[in-house]
Amino acid sequence: MIFKKERVDGKVVLIPVLQERGRGCMRMSFGSHYTPKDKAGNPQSQGDDAHFIFAEKNTIGVADGVGGWARYGVDAGKYARQLISNVVTAVQRQQPPLNRIVDLRQALEEGFLNTKAMGSSTACIVTFKDYYLRAINVGNSGFMIFRNSKCVYKSLIQQYGFNYPYQLGNSMTCDKPCSAIVTTVERLLPGDIIVLGTGGLLDNMFTAEIEDIISKGSLEGVNTEKLASTIAHLALFNSMDENVDSPFAQAARLAGLKHNGGKRDDITVIVGQVIA
Repeated sequence: MIFKKERVDGKVVLIPVLQERGRGCMRMSFGSHYTPKDKAGNPQSQGDDAHFIFAEKNTIGVADGVGGWARYGVDAGKYARQLISNVVTAVQRQQPPLNRIVDLRQALEEGFLNTKAMGSSTACIVTFKDYYLRAINVGNSGFMIFRNSKCVYKSLIQQYGFNYPYQLGNSMTCDKPCSAIVTTVERLLPGDIIVLGTGGLLDNMFTAEIEDIISKGSLEGVNTEKLASTIAHLALFNSMDENVDSPFAQAARLAGLKHNGGKRDDITVIVGQVIA
């Protein structure tokens, strides 16, 4: 495997580069599923997450509003929804040459500057071009790449400490887009599956569980909408299981804390597959 250098939090780390295949016309299929954590008790709830799929530009994104704002009477999802709406507008306004990829940093910075709501949010935006994947991430949302039902890449997350992610917002204590990790992964192959999710997914499901779901569905062909729903529903099940040894529970133990089971949270999953 070949590695390339990326700067993360002022430190240089090695990022794996997936190689093969030359440039060409890249086609993607996308599907998504979103379950607010309090949907059962409040069917009208929009929850704290927001996401988008911009299929024309092969660009997807999620934002995870920080629920702690609720104790101050702030709708934690309002910031996330406004941020995503402004990022979509920024992506739509970009008119890059045919051989250029969407400028994610510009889109995130423009979206951030135009978001005036109270609150804060993590964000992860991913775009695809010529079998390259490029992503920008702030906080603990993230993505994974699966090839032949096996995870071959998992993005880095940013946290100050346990359950304390980097987050965009207008408060003086919040982070700015300049703190984001920008990643390039090359080369994607036809058949590769990308799973993008908020903390509600990553805190409640291990990579091996997603691999198992993908492997069981690969014999029938991949329906990205159905796959996103299946993954999200297992994450939801795990989040309510008080006995499961979830990624969140393991992280709590590493931090010297005790937490049994999953983490109740909003769950957003976007699945993309390279189809040509």
